[in-house]
Amino acid sequence: MDLRSAGLPMEAREGISSSPGDNEEYESLPPGASPLTHMMAGAVAGILEHTVMYPVDSVKTRMQSLQPDPNAQYRGVTEALKRIIRTEGLFTPLRGINVTMLGAGPAHALYFACYEKMKTTVGGMINHAGNSHVANGVAGSLATLLHDAVMNPAEVVKQRMQMYNSPYRSMLHCIQSVRRTEGIGAFYRSYTTQLFMNIPFQAIHFITYEFTQEQLNPQRQYHPGSHIVSGAIAGAVAAAATTPLDVCKTLLNTQENTALTSVHISGHLSGMLNTFRTVYQLGGVAGFFRGIQARVIYQMPSTAIAWSVYEFFKYFLTNRNNPSSR
Repeated sequence: MDLRSAGLPMEAREGISSSPGDNEEYESLPPGASPLTHMMAGAVAGILEHTVMYPVDSVKTRMQSLQPDPNAQYRGVTEALKRIIRTEGLFTPLRGINVTMLGAGPAHALYFACYEKMKTTVGGMINHAGNSHVANGVAGSLATLLHDAVMNPAEVVKQRMQMYNSPYRSMLHCIQSVRRTEGIGAFYRSYTTQLFMNIPFQAIHFITYEFTQEQLNPQRQYHPGSHIVSGAIAGAVAAAATTPLDVCKTLLNTQENTALTSVHISGHLSGMLNTFRTVYQLGGVAGFFRGIQARVIYQMPSTAIAWSVYEFFKYFLTNRNNPSSR
């Protein structure tokens, strides 16, 4: 997630003094700093982002079901969590969290490292000194290609384990069953849809975050409060705007049998256009916004946590590598 002026030439960093420690931005890494700094910070932030609010993500997956079981119809997030815990057990909302952690670490490490590199490169190509919304959006979109290539199989397993009455006993059982019955391609059946969702999500997310930071933290110093608020706002806006695509992704990942059978689809649903058509058949326009409340509730604190953790680790690792900037 943030990722501003790291790597820019010194003359392009507005407001940065040439003397160490004098108004120097913590985000400007020492010359020649390894991308490992961004990868380490990104991995920790990504794991926390996906796990801290994981029970709400489980509710979101169930609420996006287009033909839910009568026992899995919920009025709201709180009521859903209470009922799931009461009727299915305390740890049911955490089913699939292990595969999420295994995917989120490397996915976000690649994501942040790519974002930092591409933002600097794109900013240089358009000769833009300082923060550029165009560079932020392009860099976030390109970084998403790498992130989703790693994360998509984990999403498939996670969402199948989150569904009501999931037939899978464990992460390995789910992986083996899907591979045996549907083939390796099943783990990437929703990749195109996920990209179509995540590219605008990340573009909106980064642009909103950077814009909000310009208002709340114009000096671009390490300021936890501004990172949390900016991250929450960015996450809410991006999540609400891309909910229709998330509903389609969930249907592709879960291959919800009851829903597909009701519209006479045999075999496996594939293709983004087919999925859009199926969602509309099953739920009309409102179907594209199923689970929007849970998605926004999940994304706001998750994104706030990810940004604040990422910014802290970047600040900590940068200062450790460059003690004169303290």
